[in-house]
Amino acid sequence: MSETQRRRVNVHPCDKPESDDSGILNEGILLLVFESIKWDLHVLCLTASVNRKLRAIAKRLLWRKLCVFRAPFMVAALANGAPNGRIGGGWDALAKLMFFCSGCESTRHFMVSRAIPGHFTRASRFSKTSGRSFLAKKCRGDLLFVSDPCEHPMGDKEDDLGIFRGVFRGFMRSKTRACLIRRQVPFDERVRCPYCGTRVWSMTAARLVPKSAARRLGSGDRRLEYFVCVNGHLHGACWLVPLSSDEEVCDGGEEDVDGDDDDVNENHGGYDEVDGDACSHQTVTNGSTSSLGEDVLGGGPIDLLLNL
Repeated sequence: MSETQRRRVNVHPCDKPESDDSGILNEGILLLVFESIKWDLHVLCLTASVNRKLRAIAKRLLWRKLCVFRAPFMVAALANGAPNGRIGGGWDALAKLMFFCSGCESTRHFMVSRAIPGHFTRASRFSKTSGRSFLAKKCRGDLLFVSDPCEHPMGDKEDDLGIFRGVFRGFMRSKTRACLIRRQVPFDERVRCPYCGTRVWSMTAARLVPKSAARRLGSGDRRLEYFVCVNGHLHGACWLVPLSSDEEVCDGGEEDVDGDDDDVNENHGGYDEVDGDACSHQTVTNGSTSSLGEDVLGGGPIDLLLNL
C-alpha cells in the first residue's frame, strides 16, 4: 500500500476541516434559525456548548442578540443607544444576569441559616426606578437597573429571603465606582461576581447602602447586603418583611411615564400572564414594558449557562 493510500485510510470522516461557511458555523444561518425560534435560551445554551467555534460565535454575537430581543429597552439604555457595541463583562454575563438568580451564602455582614443555591428564573422584572433606590445621594447620576427580589422561604421561624441582582450602565465612568476608589474600599476577600467571576466590593462595608434600598425591597434597615463587581454587576440578598393579608395588594406594574408602549399586546390589556399569576410581575409585553422597567422571560432551568 502506498503512502498516499495509507493517509486516505487513516482519515476519519469527522476529522475533515470545517469550513467557516458550513451551515452550523454560518452566522447568517444561525441568526435566521434563532430569529425563527424567538431566541430560545435553551437552544442557545446547547448551541454554545457544541464546540469551541460555536462558543466563540455565541460569545461575540448570539448572546448580544438574545439580550436585545428579550430586553430591548434595558439593553438600549445600558449600551447608550448602541446595542451593537460592547458592554461591561460581556454579553454572555449580561444574559446570565437576566435569567439567573445567584443564590445566597452567609457573608461577613449577612448571615443565613442555610445556603440557597443559584437557579434560573422563569421571569424577572428589572427597573431603573428600583435602581435609583440603591444609589447613594452623591451617586444619583448613575444608571442602574435592579430586579425585583426572588423570594425564598427559609422556614416557619424565619422571614423569607429575597435575592436580587442588577447592572450599571458604563460602570467604569460611574460616580459609584469613583466613590469606591476615592474611599479606597478594598475588594471582598471571599465573594466573587456570580455572573462574570471578577472581584467585588461590599456596599455594606463601603457604607454606601441607602435606606431607600431596604424600603424598595420590602426589607428592614440593616437587613440586607449587596455587592458590585468591577464590571458593574450587582447581586445581593435581604430579609423580607412579612405582609399581612390586608397588605397583599396586586401590583399592576410601574407607570409608563415615557409612554413607550409600542410593543404592548392589546389582546391581554397590555400584558400576557405567565402561569395565570397577574400579581407576580412575571408578565411579558412582547419583550418590553416601558423605559423604566422591563420583564425578561427565561424559559426553564438551563444548567449549561452556569458554565459561561
